[in-house]
Amino acid sequence: MEQAGQDWAERAATVRVIGTGAMGRGIAQLAAAGGLTVELADIRFEAVKDAVEHVCAMFDKLVAKGRMAADDAAAAKARLKPVGEPLTPLQDCDLVIEAVREDLDTKRELFAALESAAGERVLFATNTSSLPVTAIGAALRDPSRLAGLHFFNPVPLMRLVEVVPGARTAAWIPDALSALVRRLGHEPVTAPDAPGFLVNHAGRGLVTEALQILSEGVAEPADIDRIARDVLGLKMGPCELLDLTGMDVSHPVMESIWTGFYTEPRYRPSRIGRARMEAGLLGRKSGEGFYKYVDGAKQEPPEAAAPATDPRPVWFQEPEHRETLGMLLSEAGVEVEAGEEPSARAVVLVDATTDMSVADQVANGLPGERTLGLDGFFGFFGRLTLTVQPALDPDAGRAALAALLATGRPVTVVRDAPVAVAPRLLASVVNVGCGIAEQRLARPEDIDTAVRLGLGYPRGPLEWGDHVGADRVLDVLRQMHEATGDPRYRPSGWLAERAALGLPLTESGTSPSDLLG
Repeated sequence: MEQAGQDWAERAATVRVIGTGAMGRGIAQLAAAGGLTVELADIRFEAVKDAVEHVCAMFDKLVAKGRMAADDAAAAKARLKPVGEPLTPLQDCDLVIEAVREDLDTKRELFAALESAAGERVLFATNTSSLPVTAIGAALRDPSRLAGLHFFNPVPLMRLVEVVPGARTAAWIPDALSALVRRLGHEPVTAPDAPGFLVNHAGRGLVTEALQILSEGVAEPADIDRIARDVLGLKMGPCELLDLTGMDVSHPVMESIWTGFYTEPRYRPSRIGRARMEAGLLGRKSGEGFYKYVDGAKQEPPEAAAPATDPRPVWFQEPEHRETLGMLLSEAGVEVEAGEEPSARAVVLVDATTDMSVADQVANGLPGERTLGLDGFFGFFGRLTLTVQPALDPDAGRAALAALLATGRPVTVVRDAPVAVAPRLLASVVNVGCGIAEQRLARPEDIDTAVRLGLGYPRGPLEWGDHVGADRVLDVLRQMHEATGDPRYRPSGWLAERAALGLPLTESGTSPSDLLG
């Protein structure tokens, strides 16, 4: 099947793109640049002519920037063919890619008409981002010739393409479409015909947990985003991302995936999302979301500044923290106590990552009026996160904040919780990725590739879990599950099993089929 798909991809010469919106234009540009003849079609011929002009202008810009040779641009322009009406004879087409509006009835009607107009050799692909491929194909007499081919905007720059076989898609077609995607210079992943496919499904780990943290009052949007960027290394924090995509888009996707998986708690949306959507706090497009926007520029609150306070010595409960962050504090002129017990004036810094909340540690005998938590899960190389429990004396808290800021590192102050913000976000991302692998919805390598290229994370979720250690991720989830009783933190069997066996999350391991041939 793989060879049959490769052979088809090498022979394919002509593709018809139906739809002249941003997605259709982007697909046409990619295909023409990749050597295919592209027939652009739409119900309005004026829209087709405008789309061809737009794509040609994009090629001209690439030439002007030195990113495309003039001869190559001229050849790509010559491969653009405005054909107008979508059902214009399709004898020479190898593939039809539909990029019309996201409506099930519209797509079904279009493919039913195409099936009557096209010969049996023509393959069909839908660029749907959320509708089931199987449901679209149900309108065809022969649904085996249809698959999903989900590009991401802007198509020429976003290298990932999800290849989505429906329940009745012929077995050789995913290989054929994957080979064609590679021929065009993009990276295909095989995604399940399940809610959210692969990228949107995997992306639930970050944004739903961020909204959960917000709903608990643990941190403000800017706090969560700064931690996500500076500690986890994300290009954009989850609240920034929701503002960019728009809550009118993001919240319905969350609800769709949650209901599509029959209210699986890991994907549970937040009341915050619906309330903000109904209030019109959509993000950049409305001028206000989690942030306000002035002339399109995000208005971000200032970083924490050093408060005016009397200096106090600092005592670390964990000796390894004294040897790492304590050294930085000493170099900044802050007194660090080395005794087995803190003095009467010292502020006490304890680990806020796992095992128990700071409040629980205070209940076990630490002085509540001067004990704060410190997230050391990822070390102390960048942003520091300080956690505050209700019994803290504000003067002691200000002294601790001033001491940490003296190191020159930015500090985010959040409310105490069973686990700190950064490890909670990471554990949710990893757990959702492991859940996808556990359900055999996608191969581990496809999960990681989809997340890296489609979401821009520094690592895929399974790679990330291996990087920090599956056992550490499991500890975070178990602590949250035990402390809250919330099944959203139920660890994936894939994660728990591999942590117990010492196996990488990125490998499937031995299965029954390996024994049975």
